[in-house]
Amino acid sequence: MGLGGCIILIAVGAILTFATDWDMQGVNLDLVGVIFMIVGLIGVTTFSSIARRRRVVMPPSTPVIDEEGHHHHYRRDGYSDGYGV
Repeated sequence: MGLGGCIILIAVGAILTFATDWDMQGVNLDLVGVIFMIVGLIGVTTFSSIARRRRVVMPPSTPVIDEEGHHHHYRRDGYSDGYGV
């Protein structure tokens, strides 16, 4: 279950707990809503901790020296590919 599924669980749990007054025989919808919210919060914290560990830090781009000794730097601005130069 991804982050979206966890958020949906929290939302459904909040709706069941706070916005409904249905009475079902043998089912406490307030408790079910609280359980959904707790499971959703556990999922969000687990997902965010895993995503924080997987974050990849890109090393800075290094200059390339051609045969004439001129320095060329890689630019990631979208304009260094030959258009608009």
